Amino acid sequence: MILTSLKLTIFLLHLLFIVFISNAIPHTHHHVKKNQKHPKVPAIFIFGDSTSDPGNNNYILTPFKGNFKPYGRDYPTEKPTGRFTNGLLACDLIARYLGVKDNVPPYLDPTLTVHDLMTGVSFASAGSGFDPLTPTISNVIPLPRQLELFKEYKTRVIEEIGLRRTMEIVNNALYIVSAGTNDFVVNYFTLPIRRRKFSLPSYMEFVMNKQLEFLQGLWDEGGQKIAVAGLPPMGCLPIVITLFSQNAIYDRNCIDFFSSVARTYNAVLEARLNLMTFNHIQHGGRFIYLDTYTSLFDAIAGHKYGFKEVKRGCCGTGLLETTFLCNPKSTTCSDASKYVFWDSIHPTESMYRVFFEATKSIIDSTI
Repeated sequence: MILTSLKLTIFLLHLLFIVFISNAIPHTHHHVKKNQKHPKVPAIFIFGDSTSDPGNNNYILTPFKGNFKPYGRDYPTEKPTGRFTNGLLACDLIARYLGVKDNVPPYLDPTLTVHDLMTGVSFASAGSGFDPLTPTISNVIPLPRQLELFKEYKTRVIEEIGLRRTMEIVNNALYIVSAGTNDFVVNYFTLPIRRRKFSLPSYMEFVMNKQLEFLQGLWDEGGQKIAVAGLPPMGCLPIVITLFSQNAIYDRNCIDFFSSVARTYNAVLEARLNLMTFNHIQHGGRFIYLDTYTSLFDAIAGHKYGFKEVKRGCCGTGLLETTFLCNPKSTTCSDASKYVFWDSIHPTESMYRVFFEATKSIIDSTI
């Protein structure tokens, strides 16, 4: 009964905040560029959900924002930007490694300069997913709409620097796509709508097909080096343990059923990406699988990398808080670098660094 009430409360809060959202003024970004003469790629483009949204949700009508404290506590400016973590995201770390820029700005930021646009932006929106119903639940930017914004981006840049230079950037840039978790955690497993229509295997195939359609769309628009993040061990997310464990207070172990869904999905995704590469390689296409599962699972279940707290987030109790439930009134841990999770869903910057280090060689081979 307690878990059922928790689920109902989350859902009602979700609906309530769609109407009564915070009108917090979004903070401007400082897009510091690395002074590197020869970046490894001309630009980086990001698509997906809260794992790669640097603040696009600041500019749309949704309760899923991270532009208030304590989010951004350890960001270089020590101010919230809209990133759903305490500091930098993995895409920021990748951009720095490639020498493109020090952080990836949100495309919807009206203060972006031409140079900001030319060196890459993120179109990601927290709460989004490949299933069209998923972004509708949260009133955020669907993946097909993110692709439309990319087309708009191309038009804007063509007007500034011409078609040839724009397509040189587009064709040689690195693309990162990170989404899918919300389709399962927020949508399929928590709400009843999709479960009435789809069995779990058929839903996994449905999401997969939507994901592959999106990737084909990126290719059609000129993207060639496309890295795709798999699903994390969903059964290890603190919020999943809280909502679905038989005893959420005393048993904080990963729930393998949810993680097994991620493993199965990831295996199929990697095979499909290999097939897409085979079909496009003669035209320069590369579709690369990024393993987000192993490093996160090793950090949590294997106690690897030296984290002290792996079962709850740094914000509040760390069991349920995320988005507006992790707010300026929430208590936070003193040292987030010792935590795998910042809130009940999202990793800390330290965990994103672990992921980045684990995928660096894949990034190198992609570019």
